[in-house]
Amino acid sequence: MNDVASIIESLRSQGDPKSAQSSARFFKSGPGEYGEGDKFIGVRVPALRHAVKLHRAATLDTIAQLLASEWHEIRLFAVILLSEQFKKANTADRETIYHFYLSHSHRINNWDLVDSSAHHIVGGYLADKDRSILYELADSTSLWERRIAMMATFTFIRLNQFDDTIALAEKLLFDKEDLIHKVCGWMLRDVGNRDVALLRSFLNTHIADIPRTMLRYAIEKLDSEERKHFLSL
Repeated sequence: MNDVASIIESLRSQGDPKSAQSSARFFKSGPGEYGEGDKFIGVRVPALRHAVKLHRAATLDTIAQLLASEWHEIRLFAVILLSEQFKKANTADRETIYHFYLSHSHRINNWDLVDSSAHHIVGGYLADKDRSILYELADSTSLWERRIAMMATFTFIRLNQFDDTIALAEKLLFDKEDLIHKVCGWMLRDVGNRDVALLRSFLNTHIADIPRTMLRYAIEKLDSEERKHFLSL
């Protein structure tokens, strides 16, 4: 049995039908929803992370085949594994993993896959490089590529670099997808944790246009009076 088949068989053996049904609802896999048609095994994230430790040496070819899987958790396993490989990789291998990741972005196709990997790989790679690719991704017709763009800035925020988060949030203000509003609000909240004056400036500048969901996420850590103030505007 090859590596891909062995990994899939091992993970499927840990699945639970009730968890699979719950996940299918939670990740909106019904007709017309953002995860339409996705399929679930019902295996938990801790089990996936444990399995990653057993397969750290998997090749990119193996990971590509896992990303091609119809099963949501198999693809999630693949991006978590890729993120762990990136963290331990040398400079050349990090570049290879980064380009591999973006070339397979069409298979990184739900918010948990993006959120488990984009800041590690895309943000990690671009931390000391030109970041214009993020603005190209933010213009993508793919919801997931737009989320990758914003999620990547989580790494920059941790480095106290806020310009790209602010610029991308401005660029995505009129995005139609709630999942984009949520990730923008989340990143703005984290900017505010480090520079609350910058968050206030962003909110005051864009209060007429900011989507309600983005605003609610962004102001979560402000005191109750200030939250009420921004919600009333």
